[in-house]
Amino acid sequence: MGHFVDRRLNPKDKSLGNRRRFLKRVRSHVKKAVDEAVRTRGIADTDSGEEVVVPADSIAEPSFRHSRKAGRRDYASTGNKSYQAGDKIKKPPSGEGGDGGKEGSDSGEGEDDFLFVLSRDEFLDLFFEDMELPNLVKRGLKQIEVTKPFRAGFSITGSPSNINVERTMRNALGRRLALKRPKDLEVRALREEIFKMEKISKPTQEQRLELSVLHELLEDLLRRQKVISYIDPLDVRYNYFEMRPEPRERAVMFCLMDVSASMGEREKDLAKRFFVLLHLFLSRRYKSVDLVFVRHTHNAKEVDEETFFYARETGGTVVSTALVEARQIIEDRYPASEWNIYIAQASDGENYSGDSKKCVQILNEELMKDCQYFAYVEIVDEAEAEFLNSEENGIELWREYRRVAGRWPNFAMKRIARPGDIYPVFRELFAKKTAEDNGH
Repeated sequence: MGHFVDRRLNPKDKSLGNRRRFLKRVRSHVKKAVDEAVRTRGIADTDSGEEVVVPADSIAEPSFRHSRKAGRRDYASTGNKSYQAGDKIKKPPSGEGGDGGKEGSDSGEGEDDFLFVLSRDEFLDLFFEDMELPNLVKRGLKQIEVTKPFRAGFSITGSPSNINVERTMRNALGRRLALKRPKDLEVRALREEIFKMEKISKPTQEQRLELSVLHELLEDLLRRQKVISYIDPLDVRYNYFEMRPEPRERAVMFCLMDVSASMGEREKDLAKRFFVLLHLFLSRRYKSVDLVFVRHTHNAKEVDEETFFYARETGGTVVSTALVEARQIIEDRYPASEWNIYIAQASDGENYSGDSKKCVQILNEELMKDCQYFAYVEIVDEAEAEFLNSEENGIELWREYRRVAGRWPNFAMKRIARPGDIYPVFRELFAKKTAEDNGH
């Protein structure tokens, strides 16, 4: 039995490739560990990595061995002083093999599971890899000033990195054939013939004349080889690229957050954590998504990112003002014919009496027909979370929004009661849909 194990040390700063190959080998175990970690992970841990455990048998090093499918093979193991061919070896009792038995043992060996530390970027890439903005499509989108290089034939000038070797060698071969450049085989054959003639000790007059002719012919072939180069600068061709405008999906995400007096510090903290995760998701997965931040009490207004997360104003609760503000911004800056529109709303569900019906009217008649996806997250009290597990239970805004969800398939509703709910809820809201999920 032969084993080949690569024990070479990694050069300085050259271990990234090995790390990626290792992650690829144990990807299923790492992905499972990440999915389990997000259930207990706090949003404050976003900037940190994660320790994951990989079973020891999943990191076994590849080896070559004789096939055991057919035939009988005898071999001797080095260091054997106790056994001979034909001896039967008893299986060690449970707990003596180092596999985690409850009783101690003075013999046996095994391996612990492998503890592997993921970096922050690796953790987030694995967490976000099967998530997306739903229904991101091109719907008569206007071309924006984004260009991309496209192949546009060949050129006689360019960067050495863009040399087209195949086209260059083809041109060189055609030129050599057209100019009848002598081949190396012809020169070698002529030299061998001259060498044979020069070995004759007493050549005749005719042989001397023939040798002279062969020398002249060899000189002419060498001269023509030198004049007609193997590759000429005229043969070189470069891949040519030209920059062309590229149509791209344009998307905007509206973040609507209730900051009224009914939202205590705990509720606001959970809502902010959700929007921090949403912001991180969009910035890592998409390059061209606009973010619009709207805070509302009894009035709503668009604010910048810092004000959205850190301002401390409060007031009454009129949820419809946030929807009206979003609708006005869409009309002014983000026409539905050119933009994919997404809205994420977080609230504790408390609302001014009768205003919830107005919210339903705005959603059904105006926003939902232009919106690709609407995600509503309700922050509930942890003590009431079990009672509110049923979708039928809830205060007025939740019950009214259920009517919207029943009419529009692109409307999603979830509840959050504790920090540990944020990651699972976020995954459910933005999980990548399959063809079956979409009804295709």
